[in-house]
Parts: sequence; structure tokens; C-alpha cells
Amino acid sequence: MDLSPAFQKGADAYLPKAQVTFDRFHLMKRVNEAVDHVHRSEALTRPDLKKTRWVWLKNDRNLKAKLQESLQNLKTEQAYQYRLAFQDIYTIKNRHQSAPLLKAWLESAKSSGLTPIVKVAYTIMNHWDSALRWSESQINNGIFEGFNSLIQSAKAKARGYRTHKNFISMAYRSWVNWILGYPLKMSINQLSPSIKE
Repeated sequence: MDLSPAFQKGADAYLPKAQVTFDRFHLMKRVNEAVDHVHRSEALTRPDLKKTRWVWLKNDRNLKAKLQESLQNLKTEQAYQYRLAFQDIYTIKNRHQSAPLLKAWLESAKSSGLTPIVKVAYTIMNHWDSALRWSESQINNGIFEGFNSLIQSAKAKARGYRTHKNFISMAYRSWVNWILGYPLKMSINQLSPSIKE
């Protein structure tokens, strides 16, 4: 699940007994945003860091040796190392192995002095079980993200719907097309007879 408070509130309201799993993608996104924030702050005082934003989002093995040397002794480099360590923790698919590593990462991140990294650490601490549960389940919401893009595409294509019922019917139709893998040769009225176009 996404870390958005809206998603969390919805899950609590409609699925109160569900064991929430925060998607690795969304956790990494938060860490990447923290690294980017550290980089932007540091770039204000270090002109040599201009135009290096995307370097910090690459994996270590994709950086050239000369570039690696020039990036040492920076706050951004320190944040980048936290990112790489966090990424490594989330390759472990055993909760009992990843829990102590994640706990150590959180303790180190909290004492790093890098405000964005500290904030991410506290966010993860506040949702410890949901963040750690990915190690057990490896559940992600990529399928739902993909389906949402189909709905948004249908919405843009139609330039709006007259009623919410029409929009919901189109969402169901998009879902059926997606699941079956081919366009549905059926009108909206056949799909949902109670709706008049």
C-alpha cells in the first residue's frame, strides 16, 4: 500500500482487520525523495553539485569510478549511502533477517543529522509492522497502479462523464478489458443496464 494518510485512513475504515503491507516501491520513493532533498539543500552552497540530481538516484554499481571519487565527503553522499543500505535491506525476503538490519538502519538514520533522512526513519518507525511485512509477503500494488492508469486514461479520453455511475461503469469495463486482455464488445447499457447514456 501507498504511505499516503488517505490510503491508510481508507484501509482502517473499510478493512479494519487487514494486515497492511507498505509496498517496497513507495518506501524506496520516500528514501529517494529524502536523498533528493538533501542534494537540493547542499547544491545551494556547492555550485559543483549543480546538474548532478540524477546521479544520486542511480545504483552504486552504475556509477563510474571517477564520478564516485568526486562525490565523496558530501552530505548528499551520506544520504545516498543510506539509500543504498535501505535498498539492500529490502532485497531480503525473510522478516527475521531483515528486522534487525532495518532497526539498525533506523537507529543510524535517526542520528545522521540529515533532516530528510531522519524524517523518513521516523515515518518507517511509526509504521514498523507495515514496513517490515513486505519481507514476508513481497506484496506490491503495481497491478492496482496499472489499473488506475487505465481508468485515468479512459477518463481523459472521454473528457469527463455526465454522472458518477457512468464513470464507475467505464471503470468496470476497463477492468474487464484488462483482465481478459481484449476489448469488451459491449455497450455501457449492457454492462450496467440501470445506466442510461
